[in-house]
Amino acid sequence: MSHPHFSKLHPYPFEKLRALLAGATPSSEQAHISLSIGEPKHPAPDIAMQCLFDNKEKYGQYPTSKGIPELRGAIANWLKKRFNTQHIDPDKHVLPLNGTREGLFAIAQAILNPSDDTLVVMPNPFYQIYEGAALLAGATPFFANATADNGYLADYDSIPENVWQRCQMLYICSPGNPSGAVIDADQMWRLIELADKYQFTIVSDECYSEIFLGETAPPGILEVCEQHGRFDYARCLAFNSLSKRSNLPGLRSGFVAGDANILEDFVLYRTYHGCALPVPTQLASALTWQDEQHVIENRQAYVAKFKAVEEILAPHCKLYIPEAGFFLWLETSMSDTEFCRKLFEEQNITVLPGTYLARDTETGNPGSNHVRIALVAPLDECIVAAQRIANFLQKHA
Repeated sequence: MSHPHFSKLHPYPFEKLRALLAGATPSSEQAHISLSIGEPKHPAPDIAMQCLFDNKEKYGQYPTSKGIPELRGAIANWLKKRFNTQHIDPDKHVLPLNGTREGLFAIAQAILNPSDDTLVVMPNPFYQIYEGAALLAGATPFFANATADNGYLADYDSIPENVWQRCQMLYICSPGNPSGAVIDADQMWRLIELADKYQFTIVSDECYSEIFLGETAPPGILEVCEQHGRFDYARCLAFNSLSKRSNLPGLRSGFVAGDANILEDFVLYRTYHGCALPVPTQLASALTWQDEQHVIENRQAYVAKFKAVEEILAPHCKLYIPEAGFFLWLETSMSDTEFCRKLFEEQNITVLPGTYLARDTETGNPGSNHVRIALVAPLDECIVAAQRIANFLQKHA
């Protein structure tokens, strides 16, 4: 007998994309360029790779669920430098994870008290893990639409009180996936005030926090807590990883930090869940969190790609350049699914339809007529892709 909530799960976006492109035949004259998956292609830092090699004998050790002190300390120190979280305690407020994906899913299973009334509020479009985590925990997702009218941020102000009364958990993503929009500190504080009023937990997905295109780094939920004297980080959890920051998606190394009472229960849950990081991974991660030079260089590489792509595409479409992240959230003149299939057939480029990242609501699907373009390929390849997309846009104007 299968899990009673499995039938509620949607196919993952990339499964839908494979079905959409099935039978489509692109031109063999042009090499394929994949811009559909947000998988970083920049080089991983050498310090991490060398550390893994130097500590390979430690794969013979069972790791603890709470993680080694060196890693928790490195994460806490990074949080202090990056978000000015001077009251963070690595023994109480920090827990290593198998990447943010694992943690963002597992936290819902660990803390939700499911019932027919339980709601989990999340942005729409969204990272599909949020929805799946809520459904499999026995809760119902509530989608807060993020549209151009609201700067591609979820419109939390329009959510009625009866929804907040039923809300047990709020997922936020800043910088956002897919738009790259950033929730400012004032809005974050208003959400924290709502969490206090209605007794829900804020799960803040901040995995794109280090890829910003301007001079100002995006704020984080724990930083906002500190600014308001909330030194226990009550009801607030920040999730981050080395996948985007350090081009190490395959290392599966991240963390959650925040409310010590929630994390105490989460440690117990993960002890049974059995997903502790191997010791070499933890040692390599600790070194990587301590190094910022590779992060600066990584950010500069993305800035260069956005600048080059903007120059090519801007004359041909309404182009929204994000504040952060590595996605272009491009508005299309035809349906997003038609755009993706035709672009693949005519230019041998894969991008992701916006409707695959969102859900239908009473006011429509906020992913409609948008595609997500991941600028993860090398600069030269992104330039070639932008030129092909420009030709496509010009042809179908």
